Amino acid sequence: MENGSLFFNFNLTMFVNIGSYRYPAFVFCLLLFAMIVSANLVIILVISKQRTLHEPMYFFIVCLSINSLYGSAGFFPRFLMDLLSNTHLITHSACYTQIYVIYTYASFELTILSIMAYDRYIAVCHPLHYHSKMTSKTVCKLAAFAWICPSFSVATCLYLTIRLPLCGNKIVKVFCAIWNIAKLSCVSTVINNIVGLLVATTTVFLPLAYVLYTYLRILLVCRKSSAEFKGKVLQTCLPHTVSFVNYCITAFCDIALSRINVEKLNPFVAILLSLEFVVIPPILNPLVYGLKLPEIRRHIVRMLPWSKTTI
Repeated sequence: MENGSLFFNFNLTMFVNIGSYRYPAFVFCLLLFAMIVSANLVIILVISKQRTLHEPMYFFIVCLSINSLYGSAGFFPRFLMDLLSNTHLITHSACYTQIYVIYTYASFELTILSIMAYDRYIAVCHPLHYHSKMTSKTVCKLAAFAWICPSFSVATCLYLTIRLPLCGNKIVKVFCAIWNIAKLSCVSTVINNIVGLLVATTTVFLPLAYVLYTYLRILLVCRKSSAEFKGKVLQTCLPHTVSFVNYCITAFCDIALSRINVEKLNPFVAILLSLEFVVIPPILNPLVYGLKLPEIRRHIVRMLPWSKTTI
């Protein structure tokens, strides 16, 4: 076997040769990228400009939008270049940088959604104590926790991956991923697997369990409440539920894709499953919050140049 030091680049092998169709595909993905950026910027601008929206729930929505911009910036520029290229080689440094951005984006998304679940739990189950518990200081601490902890956990996993000697350079994916690189290792990856399991438990399964717990408590409270109260809870909790379920499905597809033999799948199906994870949440989140939350929707409509009426 060749030593990993002989490989100066990784080869992303999931790209399919679509000939002249790559130009329409490039235009479509570029428009999608522009739509993601525009939609999330609108959410950020509306919430930051309107004092009535300077509340914890809306602050966390801004965090989601910022994270969507961050993750999209780590994926789309390189992906758009690969669509027009005949070769799909990526340097080790660029690959590891992309891994860090995409994995921290994924971790940030889950921790922010978990904190949003906590915010909704306090608002519904302890409404009289909401403002005393969700102070500006508490919100800042929760936001810092959502960004800092995943940064260190992903950095640890990435460091262990970078240290592995590699006996190949083919990554069966359209973007770099830790597990795909670990499979190229010339040595045992037991330590990587153990650390990866610990990180997955703390950054994925614990937040997932907590979100399920908070919504169980919310459902128990709603069961004993009036129809009007249930309607208000549904209005504020539904967008978060949609975002959370959507994220879990797309993340599961990506994890499953990295664990199966992708070569047995239809290449176009494999690419679509791989893209779900980095495309659907960034475009769906601003649409869900912008359309479902009346306060945000009202201010967005006011921003439209042809709008002359107040909703």
